[in-house]
Amino acid sequence: MNCRTVLAQKRPYIHSLAQVSICSRLLTPASTMADAEDNVSIPGFNNLLQMDAYLKPYEKDFQRRYQLFQKQLSLLQEAEGGFDKFSRGYNSHGVHREPDNTLVFKEWAPAAEALFLTGDFNGWDKFSHPYNKQDYGKWKLIMPPKEDGSPVVPHGTKLKVVVHTKDGERLYRISPWAKYVTQAEKEVIYDWVHWDPPQPYRHKHPRPKKPQSLRIYESHVGIASPEGKIASYSNFTANVLPRIKDLGYNCIQLMAIMEHAYYASFGYQITSFFAASSRYGTPEELKELIDVAHSLGIIVLLDCVHSHASKNVEDGLNRFDGSDACFFHAGTRGENKQWDSRLFDYSSWEVLRFLLSNLRWWMEEYQFDGFRFDGVTSMLYHHHGIGVGFSGDYSEYFGLQVDEDSLVYLMLSNHMLHTLYEDCVTIAEDVSGMPALCRPVTEGGCGFDYRLAMAIPDKWIQIIKEYKDEDWNMGNIVFTLVNRRHGEKCIAYAESHDQALVGDKTLAFWLMDKEMYTNMSSFIAMTPVIDRGMQLHKMIRLIVHALGGEAYLNFMGNEFGHPEWLDFPRKGNNESYHYARRQFNLVETEHLRYKQLYNFDRDMNRTEDKYGWLHAPQAFISEKHEGDKVIVFERANVLFVFNFHPTNSYQDYRVGVEMPGKYRIKLDSDMEQYGGHGRLDHNTDFFSEPVPHNGRPHSMQVYIPCRTGLVLANDEIDYLY
Repeated sequence: MNCRTVLAQKRPYIHSLAQVSICSRLLTPASTMADAEDNVSIPGFNNLLQMDAYLKPYEKDFQRRYQLFQKQLSLLQEAEGGFDKFSRGYNSHGVHREPDNTLVFKEWAPAAEALFLTGDFNGWDKFSHPYNKQDYGKWKLIMPPKEDGSPVVPHGTKLKVVVHTKDGERLYRISPWAKYVTQAEKEVIYDWVHWDPPQPYRHKHPRPKKPQSLRIYESHVGIASPEGKIASYSNFTANVLPRIKDLGYNCIQLMAIMEHAYYASFGYQITSFFAASSRYGTPEELKELIDVAHSLGIIVLLDCVHSHASKNVEDGLNRFDGSDACFFHAGTRGENKQWDSRLFDYSSWEVLRFLLSNLRWWMEEYQFDGFRFDGVTSMLYHHHGIGVGFSGDYSEYFGLQVDEDSLVYLMLSNHMLHTLYEDCVTIAEDVSGMPALCRPVTEGGCGFDYRLAMAIPDKWIQIIKEYKDEDWNMGNIVFTLVNRRHGEKCIAYAESHDQALVGDKTLAFWLMDKEMYTNMSSFIAMTPVIDRGMQLHKMIRLIVHALGGEAYLNFMGNEFGHPEWLDFPRKGNNESYHYARRQFNLVETEHLRYKQLYNFDRDMNRTEDKYGWLHAPQAFISEKHEGDKVIVFERANVLFVFNFHPTNSYQDYRVGVEMPGKYRIKLDSDMEQYGGHGRLDHNTDFFSEPVPHNGRPHSMQVYIPCRTGLVLANDEIDYLY
């Protein structure tokens, strides 16, 4: 194909961005290309260097990435009229109904020989409704309405795309753009169901503003019930949303929403990217869930899996047109051996359309407020993080090991989302520590708002498993909690769904284990194991909340010390739902101590909501005393005091403060209502003295019981955060 002709056309034409890049280079002398790369100006790069001057030697890497990003924006503008139009592919692909009830079906299947539509509407005739071949691998079928004006394919009709390959195969496929798929009882393969309800749900409430302090409740709709079954969207709306509101969380991260054929994959083996999982209910019921959350002032994020896709063929994207490629890289580059899944070709024009449109679909149709991007490490590197340990050496983040096609896709995604939706929140799940991942694209970054602080939960599990309480290292705990890139916001968490999965245990179960079955009643005295577990569970969560990041995350149920582990029905457990549920009934049983942990988590969030430490600058740490097992720090003009010692309490313990005045206890993990021992008088005023201590100009003396975490504040101070 003539390169000049391709670059001049004003229509969707490009199969591969790499193809355009090659064409551009053929038209441009190598010396000019080198000069252009050297002269690329990243508007805010100096701001990035001010935060981290050690990135200066990698300036050309940032320039190249930014140049590739800008080139994609230019190509999208030239060929499609910009990313806004380009990312609305769901309006033209798959199936859509025109005002006169004409139905238009459109697919991209470049390797196919022919396409037909079959289904309930034509008695499953395999040849009566052929698609017409278009340019650039597209296929289109137009179906005028019936004589009575109604659409030929009514709402609820089962459909299949029949793909004829060049090798003479006849394949039955689900449209990649399918908006609803269902699994019949005792069937393995999902069915494509045309979803076009006569009375679609209309959102009543506007999106809430992006919270300054993000407190995330990580949730899975299917397990959100004490009953041994798959719970529903409606159950979540009626029974879980009020609980989340009461607990003080202002953000829900919904897992396993994008349709996945295998329930036990936890939603990470996606088969239908535009379909909300039908095992929980209908798309309209999910829309209602999000709308009701918005009415409560809670934003909702989607756990988005664009890092890979299920290998399923008949009800997934794999081999949609009969080829090994299509949406994915061909050969070994298109497979993630560790996940046994397919890897997208982010340089492909139509893959780009598909993925960007997928993000827009969830934002527009369902009114989600943003995304947690799963598996970002796998996307960033050709090695996918498999068998690679990241030491933090900057050479690990640049060079040939970086997959710049997917990196630039992430830049483009964040640019699009933040341009079109001012309050959109994006989160990266990355274990590598890629610099500038959470800096604006205009600085040469990837544009994410937050990254997950994934080292924190691993550290707590290590400490609990390997060390006696008296051997806990205060300095190491503090280092793990504050060890994050300056200027890049992190989401701290003591545990997420990862720690709850079968093969691991929740923090509460690590701490209290089998005694949780017999000794959690408040009718009996606390055993030493339950006492230790209750106190440390609260302290760990509070110190992570206060010191570990700029946002906080909790996995549903863990706030009250959910026992055991999480395991989905599968052959290995006789398809049991016993561990695929959340036992909220434990909190509702007043005499069980789970209620006390719930109360503490609620009041911890409410205290943060008042003082705003999550969106304040990082803390000033004035004490890490190894012998006393005491940690003291200030953040948002609030004083935090932790005594991790298993037996020693300290009378008149001197702690430093920046601001002078009268301090009072605002949160105390030792209160009886939280399962503590009530050893502190909350009517006590603590007055600072002009006595410098540990780098602070003032100090005061406090009583710190063993295994207690305290939050103290001076209400005479204007809290700016």
